[in-house]
Amino acid sequence: MSTACHDEPIDPAIQCAACEAVCCRLPVLLLPGDSVPLWAQDQDEHGLDIVAKADDGWCVALDRQTMRCTIYARRPQICADFAMGGSGCRDEREAWSGPAKPSIPIRVVGCS
Repeated sequence: MSTACHDEPIDPAIQCAACEAVCCRLPVLLLPGDSVPLWAQDQDEHGLDIVAKADDGWCVALDRQTMRCTIYARRPQICADFAMGGSGCRDEREAWSGPAKPSIPIRVVGCS
């Protein structure tokens, strides 16, 4: 993830490879210039274009086997700007791992 435009302190100990992809549950507004595939787009209750969520609230582009983004090269700018180890990342990770930590409901979907 890009950190070039961030002036906030980054915690280098936090790495996406060792995370439960908690940021993949956040709402993501699509901006002009984003080229997210149509299958990964939706509209919210206000008619704004967003990244679609699966029925369980996780981003539809999240591969549940690898916990990696399947549209990484075409991810929205908001996702690209979300600083790994930045304050928003740390806040989400802390909220996720708190006393009421939810479990990741991974559904295995067979190929047809």
